[in-house]
Amino acid sequence: MIRRRTALSAAAGLLAATPLLTACGSTPHPGAAAVVGDDRITVAQLQRQVKDVRDAQESSPQGEQLTANSARLSQDTLIRLVQYRIIEKAGHDNGVDVTRRELQEERSQIERANGGADAVRGRFLALGIAPEQIDQALAMDLVRTKLDGKLGAARTNEVLMKTSQALRVDINPRYGAWDAKRGTARPLQEPWLRPVAPPGAESPV
Repeated sequence: MIRRRTALSAAAGLLAATPLLTACGSTPHPGAAAVVGDDRITVAQLQRQVKDVRDAQESSPQGEQLTANSARLSQDTLIRLVQYRIIEKAGHDNGVDVTRRELQEERSQIERANGGADAVRGRFLALGIAPEQIDQALAMDLVRTKLDGKLGAARTNEVLMKTSQALRVDINPRYGAWDAKRGTARPLQEPWLRPVAPPGAESPV
């Protein structure tokens, strides 16, 4: 498996849910798949990301299985994009960022630990993340890891909730309704804030 608490494990839904984000919705935003603060994720942007994943899946030897296992790809992709923006804003507000060198080192370490670049691309693709989207996924996971290190997991969860409240996440009903308790959109089942481990407990992988 991919080592550490990477975007791969988060996307796979391996972590238990805690009370998460608060958001408002129901405001019409023509042409937008979601609005996160002043940032619009347009339907066209979302469709391009989904197309990149589908094209990569179809060119894979496991294309048929990958496609069958990603029936909710549009919703999954949109939620991931919303979560990225919340994490990025929380990092910026708390003096946390990721350098290009850090990202390159992280990707190299993951590839060495998991059978090489092709194997890692395949694992991410199975989770609906195209090869050209991997760096963004890893960067946001590094921001989250740094926030945990700087603030502690409990405080980071609180910061992310407050950031979401301030950004007033609004999802186009076409893609579901934002679930304030899970930090995702129904009908997705992808909790993303990490549980707070008791003192002395080993961090989830």
